[in-house]
Amino acid sequence: QVQLVESGGGLVQAGGSLRLSCAASGRISSNYPMGWFCQAPGKEREFVAAWNGGTTYYADFAKGRFTISRDGSKNTVYLQMNSLKPEDTAVYYCAAHTSAGSIRLGDHYSYWGQGPQVTVSS
Repeated sequence: QVQLVESGGGLVQAGGSLRLSCAASGRISSNYPMGWFCQAPGKEREFVAAWNGGTTYYADFAKGRFTISRDGSKNTVYLQMNSLKPEDTAVYYCAAHTSAGSIRLGDHYSYWGQGPQVTVSS
């Protein structure tokens, strides 16, 4: 089995920064493709960023502000979020990309984390 444990959510003022962490354990290697998604109240889940063998992918709204990285020694993936805006307020989930298909689509992911809340005040 695979477990993804997230940390680092919270409340921050607009313009501030947060770093989310997602520690993986179980039957998942340290170079497994991983992604981050977010879901705001009343909205569908959307892709934020992904890491696959050193190649990174970003949603347009995340480019230039968010950075995804992976620490293989800790089997942990991070999402550094800078210049946060109130519209970034959402629950953020990490997940493992487990099936063939676009790394930008949540349908191709399994083993989701619990989803910490990120709230950006104006």
